[in-house]
Amino acid sequence: MIINLLKRRIKVMDIAHIMEIMTLEEKASLCSGADFWHTKAIERLDIPQIMVSDGPHGLRKNVDGSNDPNEAIEAVCFPTAAALACSYDRELLKDIGKALGEECQSEKVSVILGPGCNIKRSPLCGRNFEYFSEDPYLASQMAISHIKGVQSKGAGTSLKHFAANNQEHRRMSVSAEIDERTLHEIYLAAFESVIKEAKPWTVMCSYNKINGEYSSQNKSLLTDTLREKWGFDGLVMSDWGAVDDRVKGIEAGLDLEMPGSMCKNDKMILKAVEDGKLSVEALDKCVKRILELIDKSLECRTEMDWDKERHHQLAQKAAEKSAVLLKNDDHILPLSKNEKIAFIGAFAEQPRYQGGGSSHINSFRTVSALEAVDGWENITYAKGFSLDNDEINTELEQQAVEAAMNADKVVVFAGLPDSFESEGFDRKHMQLPQCQIDLIDKLSEVNPNIVVVLHNGAPVEMPFANGDEDSNSVKAILEMYLSGQAAGEAVVRILFGEVNPSGKLAETFPLRLEDNPSYLNFPGEADIVKYSEGIFVGYRYYEKKNMEVLYPFGHGLSYTEFEYSDIKISSYEISDKKAFTVEMTVTNSGSRDGEEIIQLYIEPLTPTVIRPIKELKGFEKVFLKAGESKRVVFRLDSSAFAYYSDKIHDWLSESGYYNILIGKSSADICLEEQVHFNSSVRIPILFTLDNTVSDINSTAEGKKLFKDMMSTVFATANGGADQLGDSAREMEMAIANDLPLHAMVSFTDNPDITREKLQMMLDKLNVIINSK
Repeated sequence: MIINLLKRRIKVMDIAHIMEIMTLEEKASLCSGADFWHTKAIERLDIPQIMVSDGPHGLRKNVDGSNDPNEAIEAVCFPTAAALACSYDRELLKDIGKALGEECQSEKVSVILGPGCNIKRSPLCGRNFEYFSEDPYLASQMAISHIKGVQSKGAGTSLKHFAANNQEHRRMSVSAEIDERTLHEIYLAAFESVIKEAKPWTVMCSYNKINGEYSSQNKSLLTDTLREKWGFDGLVMSDWGAVDDRVKGIEAGLDLEMPGSMCKNDKMILKAVEDGKLSVEALDKCVKRILELIDKSLECRTEMDWDKERHHQLAQKAAEKSAVLLKNDDHILPLSKNEKIAFIGAFAEQPRYQGGGSSHINSFRTVSALEAVDGWENITYAKGFSLDNDEINTELEQQAVEAAMNADKVVVFAGLPDSFESEGFDRKHMQLPQCQIDLIDKLSEVNPNIVVVLHNGAPVEMPFANGDEDSNSVKAILEMYLSGQAAGEAVVRILFGEVNPSGKLAETFPLRLEDNPSYLNFPGEADIVKYSEGIFVGYRYYEKKNMEVLYPFGHGLSYTEFEYSDIKISSYEISDKKAFTVEMTVTNSGSRDGEEIIQLYIEPLTPTVIRPIKELKGFEKVFLKAGESKRVVFRLDSSAFAYYSDKIHDWLSESGYYNILIGKSSADICLEEQVHFNSSVRIPILFTLDNTVSDINSTAEGKKLFKDMMSTVFATANGGADQLGDSAREMEMAIANDLPLHAMVSFTDNPDITREKLQMMLDKLNVIINSK
């Protein structure tokens, strides 16, 4: 241990020495990439270059000698974040992270660019498949495990895209207009926990502006919040081409520009220092962090081989654990190998298992559902539709109908083609291709036993889910999302009961696009998008509006049944001085082994600000054999009660009553207990002349102090109101209660009631209340 610490200390001292002898030109040059994937080397000082590479769900490393980002080595494509989040499985995410770390070490990649934990504000965002959830707590937990896994193998991660990268439309110029509370409570919250708990080596800033300032030069974001408030001590890099004003970026805390600008911005840095517009101290901070990243990378470099087949098996396991059984009427699933089954749909032959864009993996092998059942005599196949266009092919449809007529059960492999969603553009609607909708409807007319398997990166409208006057209802829906290169093997094992599905939705599926809270403000006008829905994103919105949804957040079925019972809380009077526990029992009351995801939500009962009905604050995934029971323990602290206060510019857990809710989904709450939380933190109260009579009367101290004065004013203002009816008196009282204090002087001729007198009384009230 002493030797390692001494070795590290010498290296730090070396960095300090290197910085002393670096020229200004060398310092400026180090602040941008040498090419698409490498930092710059400085041979004179023996500073080597290191390599970074895409992507979050697989290694997208360029083949040697190529600068074309589309020429990548063969690797393993794991399920995308949209799928993995549905596993609610921290250990699974950590295992995938470890696998990616091994691949990075083997391929001499120092930092892998990911994961992305931006919030899914709208189901239309073209990059939603790369993001975990609409909920910041779930997104943070998945990202924490992923990062810890990667970095345990000595490779770094780049948490992205910081921040508010919630659309692809005009992503390099649009300004996300977000109020302070919403920004911190929803869009920064996922990043905050990850920074503090997982300590990623790097953070990647987003393309967009936030409230008019580009993320790449946003000091409030990169320094005040990320570094000073959260304690991040790693490197901040730009997204590729995200730099606007490089000098301003240096001052804001952007260390590394990628992929560089053909040295143009290096010259701007140099000139700004020479002209006195940029301090050497600011530049040195960035240079030091770049050198520290290079140093850490070299120190952690290990010769390591990676096993593609083992990682393929892990990808299959991940797909199986992430799949969500949305519907299973009449227990049509699992299927039997003794039944005649028709596989219908082009995705059975060509699964869509990943999204388009910078995260696209050159998979060394893919397995389709058809390949997974190769040689099975009970399976027939009909293509049904083309992936090349959204046009009804009557010949393919007829072949599919005939196959359905001759089968006991039909599995339709549907979903979104590559042209419907990708990085670089947003979807225009939430619909599946019409040719697929038409096919499903025709098949359901000739066979009542229809199962739909979905391959998509984000929610879709499903007219076939419950049926209407235009569509028939199918019996089962299995959501696979974009589930990686082993998607075919995973889906077959689930369909035929070799695997019990255990995934639950990490986002809400609305009935239709128009129901989404961002609908009226997505993707904005010109370069402005207003986050007018505030903190009400996803289930927070639907529950507050008491709206029906297609499938709620946290929903997912199983081939077995689970019962919840016996909730106990370690203390029903809770303070912010110590943590507390919530325990409950879960029982597998069915006939199959399976995993269950137990979700814990907090419901504020006495909030003083507008808050969601409830929020996810804990989850555990538990495996249970048929008939088995287990005790599940959640460990929480005061942060579980917190909201972000724009009055104190920080998180606040306010005193009051709260319900602890345990459920199978956000809409299926099984257990609840009430607790009282006592906070040692209070927001200072400052009453002014703009406060109303009702504001003053809301406090016992104010009501007592102002009682005589208000009686005098109301007696004068009331006139003959006592002679009026009840409705008139009610109107008078409503007007009086909403009367600002400064207006009281207008309703009395009492010479003692003046603005000065009122202010003196307010000063006294403020002292009394804040001294309690």
